Amino acid sequence: METVNIKINGVDVAAPKGSTILEAARLAHIDIPTLCYLKEINEIGACRICVVEVKGARSLVASCVYPVNEGMEVWTNTPKVLESRKKTLELILSDHDRKCLSCVRSGNCELQKLSKDFGVDNESLYDGEKNEYEIDYSAAHMYRDNNKCILCRRCSAVCEKIQAVGVIGPNERGFKTTIASAFDMGLGDTSCVSCGQCIAVCPTGAISEKDNTAEVFSAIADPAKYVIVQTAPSVRAGLGEEFGLPIGTNVEGKMVAALRRLGFDKVFDTDLAADLTIMEEAHEFLDRVQNGGKLPLITSCSPGWIKYCEHYFPDMTENLSSCKSPMQMFGATIKTYYAEKLGIDPKDIFSVAIMPCTAKKFEVGREDQDAAGVPDVDVSLTVRELSRMIDRAGINFLSLPDEDFDQPLGISTGAAVIFGATGGVMEAALRTAVETLTGEELANLDFTDVRGIAGIKEATYNVAGMDVKVAVASGLSNAKELLTKVESGEADYHFIEIMGCPGGCVNGGGMPQVPASIRNFTDVRSLRAKVLYDLDSSMKYRKSHENPAVKELYDTYFGKPGSHKAHEILHTTYVKRTINQ
Repeated sequence: METVNIKINGVDVAAPKGSTILEAARLAHIDIPTLCYLKEINEIGACRICVVEVKGARSLVASCVYPVNEGMEVWTNTPKVLESRKKTLELILSDHDRKCLSCVRSGNCELQKLSKDFGVDNESLYDGEKNEYEIDYSAAHMYRDNNKCILCRRCSAVCEKIQAVGVIGPNERGFKTTIASAFDMGLGDTSCVSCGQCIAVCPTGAISEKDNTAEVFSAIADPAKYVIVQTAPSVRAGLGEEFGLPIGTNVEGKMVAALRRLGFDKVFDTDLAADLTIMEEAHEFLDRVQNGGKLPLITSCSPGWIKYCEHYFPDMTENLSSCKSPMQMFGATIKTYYAEKLGIDPKDIFSVAIMPCTAKKFEVGREDQDAAGVPDVDVSLTVRELSRMIDRAGINFLSLPDEDFDQPLGISTGAAVIFGATGGVMEAALRTAVETLTGEELANLDFTDVRGIAGIKEATYNVAGMDVKVAVASGLSNAKELLTKVESGEADYHFIEIMGCPGGCVNGGGMPQVPASIRNFTDVRSLRAKVLYDLDSSMKYRKSHENPAVKELYDTYFGKPGSHKAHEILHTTYVKRTINQ
């Protein structure tokens, strides 16, 4: 690798040719502050927080976009630089709603931290005209408060470049510039797919999920309600971050203990329903292959992806698996099988799901998600909402003992836990489908070709004399690229897994928010995914069809995968939507 030699604050640095000053500074263990910058997503040098002095330059330069060159001398902390950054913060705050005490991001706000670091206080701020905006509550999963927006454009960049949706962007000009949808439509009236990636990258409290924690507290306090909670695979890999633990810490046991102390009647694992999903999906795949059904079969676990397909690839809704997502399957099982077993009216069960996903808030309200005549799931909470509940209840998370899920609906397999990582659903399905087709036990359960955070992965497996072509995509721009090739005939597959969020659920819009200072230089997705793969390799059962609780469900209730009863309870339908941007 070719390098150039520069000096940063008097320290010699050999930086890769083509890197920026911001990147080179990290080699000297110097973190230059940023606000608008997101690596490979939003590299626009607009906020001017990252400015530095360069010898020979007439003015301060934005380090996030300024390339290094041989012999360059850079200073990152001169009085001129520090004063410029402080003044920029003061100007941003002069048109900012500074109600920090009541803001959902208080304590985890990049603007708030920078203001503290640079000694900005209310007395030093500029007085003058302020913009005032109505808060947009029109979407099912989130709200937008432009009174707290700093025009960094991270949200619009991730929406357009990473998710290929592009329903928000800058409107107006100058002081009146605002981030909004076309014609100032409410976000709920657009083709937004509820993925929440805009929330994940927002540095302030301008965008956040709708908070449903009060409903859950109320249900727990209602003696007439039997309140059940389920947790998705990725939650155990992310929740600890909300309490200061390193990224990639498995907190499954403490999570279960915290949920019990919040007062839930039963604490179950969504992973069981992931195993159930594989049983139904693998049967559906084999049925389509053997009986000339619509191929490729495309997974249906990700509600953000489902809504994207309905809007942008409506003709391919026929390729979607009819399986409900694991969350909805679990909710449906709770309000049918489990309600009958306990002799409880489904109307008296309040079903809560803890998810890494904001699109789940939209999914709970979809049609054909009410197997027992009532919603399969009543409320879906993000990981962030759960952490707020734990804090509000005064539970000392870090001191909790490890506890196990309730049984029998807490039994799961390694195949289920890897659902949270891109490629996990495909790998889990292959473990079951291959053994079903061949009638032989797999010697190696690890389908490593479909692992990793690459946006698109492809593989071909020879199974019982047949070449099975599979593909995996995560992030909706990658899904768009893949499906465009399928539509044109350029690519041909039997089975496709698509996750709406880049890297899968471990990077979902409802996971803990990671500041850009970490996000830009740390592979957060891989660290969280490692938790799931480590669990998989250590578990007693690693194939969905070996789960004893799933076997019991089929033996005593559903009959067999793909049965009429299974279809009535565990499967759903889709709609073809229009594009409204």
